[in-house]
Amino acid sequence: MVRLRVEFTTEPFDLDEAPAHAVVAREVIQSAELDAVDVGPFGNTAEGGADEVLTAVDALLRESLAAGATRVSLQVNVIGEGEK
Repeated sequence: MVRLRVEFTTEPFDLDEAPAHAVVAREVIQSAELDAVDVGPFGNTAEGGADEVLTAVDALLRESLAAGATRVSLQVNVIGEGEK
């Protein structure tokens, strides 16, 4: 099974408190069926099977934009078959 890693951020930034779009993005990724999730104030990563990551990315884009994100930057990398 091909595994993917996604790294993403949502904007605009707010250093005082997490904006709604960032909270939504975090909730989408944390509730997805992914193997490894690391969320932080300036970047987030998640890993899993290709179908699971692509499904999560679709939801992430749709829901964070609907919650007010003006930019979503993401990178998706193939990390191999069975690699962690």
